[in-house]
Amino acid sequence: MVGRASLGPEEMAKRIDHAVLRPDATFNDLERGCEEARRYGLRGICVQPWLVKNACRLLKGSEVRVCAVVGFPFGYTLPEVKAREAECVMELGAQDVDMVINVSALKSGMYELVLEELTSVVDVVKEAGGVVKAILEVCYLAEDEVRKACELALRAGVDFVKTSTGFGPSGATVEAVKLMRAVVGDRAGVKASGGIRTFEQALAMMEAGADLIGTSTPGPIIEGARRASGS
Repeated sequence: MVGRASLGPEEMAKRIDHAVLRPDATFNDLERGCEEARRYGLRGICVQPWLVKNACRLLKGSEVRVCAVVGFPFGYTLPEVKAREAECVMELGAQDVDMVINVSALKSGMYELVLEELTSVVDVVKEAGGVVKAILEVCYLAEDEVRKACELALRAGVDFVKTSTGFGPSGATVEAVKLMRAVVGDRAGVKASGGIRTFEQALAMMEAGADLIGTSTPGPIIEGARRASGS
């Protein structure tokens, strides 16, 4: 359990992936995002695939990880397309891949297809030494479907299960994070993403079991951590 007093701004920063994923995000937004990630010492920056190469260049020499989204934001591309997209972004220098699962297939009970796509992406990314996060988009899923998605992700060997893209009708919830943590235990991490804009919201997700936070507004969260820690 994460306590308020024990979570300083530096530790909080190392748990944040800065999302620069708006469909109208420009190259200037990427530059600002990379500068912010460097300044705060964030864990990573999550970008559109076409921006991976530039993000790597802008962050060269830093410890900030470059994360690319795959099958984003709807997740209904073919398994072989997701695998090839993952291969491309890893070749461009990405270190993490956040892949949206096929929610339609999951809700249709076509679990083998979901497992196939997860496994195909995991194989590609792990071969290149990267980290895989499976985005479940929990706003569309019933509790039993969240459980099933987590179980499939574990079978495939993902590193993290992630709540949301941030582009669905709602994002992360404390209840979803608690459920995901209960299913994956210590076999995978949990990333909460979608609608998290304040230190208090981020802390609530961590207290529910999240290891990482995805946000497009890291500044207010870090500044909130500074105030809470008195630093």
